[in-house]
Amino acid sequence: MRAPLTMHTAATLATTGGRAAPASTRAPESPLAVRGLTVSYGEKPAIFSVDADFPAQAMTAIIGPNGAGKSTLLKAALGVIPRLSGEVSIFGTPVEQARDRIAYVPQRASVDWDFPTTVIDVVQMGLYRKVGLLGRLSGAMTAQARECLDRVGMADFAHRQIGQLSGGQQQRVFLARALAQDADLYLLDEPFAGVDAATERAIIDVLKLLKAEGKAVVAVHHDLSTVADYFDHVFLINVRRIAEGPVATTFTPENLSAAYGGRLAATHMAELAGVAS
Repeated sequence: MRAPLTMHTAATLATTGGRAAPASTRAPESPLAVRGLTVSYGEKPAIFSVDADFPAQAMTAIIGPNGAGKSTLLKAALGVIPRLSGEVSIFGTPVEQARDRIAYVPQRASVDWDFPTTVIDVVQMGLYRKVGLLGRLSGAMTAQARECLDRVGMADFAHRQIGQLSGGQQQRVFLARALAQDADLYLLDEPFAGVDAATERAIIDVLKLLKAEGKAVVAVHHDLSTVADYFDHVFLINVRRIAEGPVATTFTPENLSAAYGGRLAATHMAELAGVAS
């Protein structure tokens, strides 16, 4: 059983790694590209030889049935879990050298919510990459963290202990931390799981604003009925890569059938794909 993601682990992920190459020398590349990515839990591969290219200035949904390897794909790309094989690049740079361009929002279930810290402390973790874990945040940085809380409607909860928040409020706080990182690529693991409708709408509005600002957003997503409304691009996986491309041409009954098999009724698949057309 894997240990939960602690606040220290999350902060370390946000601050480790080298700096990316200067923008003037960086060729336009996929925000996130994986080649031959394989991860195994024991002798059974969780994902096998997966290739993917996630587009710039777009919102991409990673979809597939339970156990298909959706979260594993994100975690392995980030290095949260080890890769058996494969390469990962961020805007053409090895991921290990480009962590400063990534913001990651983990699943709520993987976080230790009893950790004794406040909402504003969590958001400020997103700024530590600028000063180091032992550095001091300036007044301007603290103001930036509060502004990020305001963007997700959580400014009034700045000094609340994180364990006292509802599930939707916790998710908003972690999104605010990601905003504080001012990244180019936002990776989110089931950001809408277990949240209320108002929080879901607030999150998607923030993500669409990030896309409008030129950012790339990649999210593990489980609600097929909202794929066409929320996302531009879709990546279907079931251990192996099934299909990827624009929602309008890729979110089809054929691809859904290949990914989900008999887990979705044919009429349901046609209805879902019809929404995307």
